[in-house]
Amino acid sequence: MITPYLRGEEYTEREKRNLAILEIVRRFGPITRPEISRTLGLNIVTVSNYIEEFINKNLVFEKEFDISEGGRRPILLDINPESGFVIGIGVNLLNIVGVLVDFKGKVLTRSSLERKDIGVRDIVNCIIEVISQIVSKTKNNNTKIKGVGIGIAGIINKKDGSLRWPEKVGSGYDYASIYVPLKNIIEKQFGLPVIIENDATSACFGEQWLDLEPGIKHLVYMFSGVGCGIMINGEIYTGAGGSAGEVSIYNPKEETPFNCSAGKPCFLKRWDIDFGMTQEARRRIAGQSDAKEEGKRILELANGEVKNIHLKHIFQAAKESDPLALELLDQAAKQLGIKIAYLVNFLNPEVVIIGGGLEEAGDVFLNTVRSTVSAWAFEEMVSNVRIVYSTLGENAVSLGAASLLMRQVFCQA
Repeated sequence: MITPYLRGEEYTEREKRNLAILEIVRRFGPITRPEISRTLGLNIVTVSNYIEEFINKNLVFEKEFDISEGGRRPILLDINPESGFVIGIGVNLLNIVGVLVDFKGKVLTRSSLERKDIGVRDIVNCIIEVISQIVSKTKNNNTKIKGVGIGIAGIINKKDGSLRWPEKVGSGYDYASIYVPLKNIIEKQFGLPVIIENDATSACFGEQWLDLEPGIKHLVYMFSGVGCGIMINGEIYTGAGGSAGEVSIYNPKEETPFNCSAGKPCFLKRWDIDFGMTQEARRRIAGQSDAKEEGKRILELANGEVKNIHLKHIFQAAKESDPLALELLDQAAKQLGIKIAYLVNFLNPEVVIIGGGLEEAGDVFLNTVRSTVSAWAFEEMVSNVRIVYSTLGENAVSLGAASLLMRQVFCQA
């Protein structure tokens, strides 16, 4: 039977307090009851009552005495990392990553599959395979798994957990929207509760919850140039229907998107997730004469087969100073920079994180993005923003999805 605790994000006052206290213990533990009380501005008796319940449920345990400045030494508290585990799945630009995480955020098991040019139904099968690999590795601890969090691209229906995936048809920009009941498929397969969130939103939450300094409240996570995760005043912003963060617009009535004179130059048009770099590299290399050296290293990394050229080959070739790879990355970085500049002006974040696989592009790419943002955004906004690569890397989406599920579990403690 599926545990019914994973629902929407409208929490009761008690659930909010559960989350607030457990989050302080998770982030700053070992910590004392008085320190929790001061940090949250809650009465010490109230904090103690909640803590006792958490101890009885094995979520929190008492540790060695803290150093006393006189009188009775206060007892230190910490999250019991082995009280439960969560699975996080991230569908990235280059691969599909699965992690098993304990309640302190430590990765216990990791599994991944290379992401190829496949449709959403094949991706669902890959997700099932990655979850199966993780579950098989846990063996005796399967009963401690509290659920599965999945971070994936597409428009997610929060009511039923279905996914609308814009699948590319042919080589053009005509998209067929495919509806997949992903939540139901995974819950039926594994008998575990499932939450599904947009990939960029998952990664944004993971970076803030697990890695960034606690004071960061305004954050944008860029997943390629296709979508972004947004945090405003310390809370993930997903909009009225849970789908906020799509930074492109698209009119299916047009034969080709943005073929009108007003639409062609727009940087808000829908892009390929890799900015079209892979397709352009294949086109340029396939169309050149044997005497040219353009893209030579890219082709070598693809074992001499144009059809096998992948984004990772472009990244590696750029690090080895291949001229075509450097050109493609430069153009993509400028495109991404302009889109980020718009978001910096609009949202005025403290930090913009670039991830989803683009962190593999290297320092030259990031520096070009930064200089482009500086050139296009208002000085007042640029002076207050840091633009960095994801430190969680290819684990960001999976860890973020796991953390979102963990937050739900904490609320229901």
